[in-house]
Amino acid sequence: MMYKTICLSLLEQRPQLYDQLQTNRQLLPTLNRLSAELKALHQAWIQELQATRPGSDTQIASEAMELALADLQDRLPADSETEAQAFLDEAMAFLRHTPPA
Repeated sequence: MMYKTICLSLLEQRPQLYDQLQTNRQLLPTLNRLSAELKALHQAWIQELQATRPGSDTQIASEAMELALADLQDRLPADSETEAQAFLDEAMAFLRHTPPA
């Protein structure tokens, strides 16, 4: 799955947020964090759907991705400067507490 590509597309749909992250050199760390979050959400939804209803793995994976994307989009700020700054502050706080890999 191309989680980073999907997350990059989501960020590009919010030009102010994208520009602010790029200006502050936080685009890549934020992209990495969002893609890891999307992957975790996707896997959690797959497990949930498999447990509650049988179906083809492909169908469940597709539905799980739609639900994971909806969850992630709900967490992203709208394209306003105030919300973009709040998101950036949250991302910076997260990165300060994350040990380097």
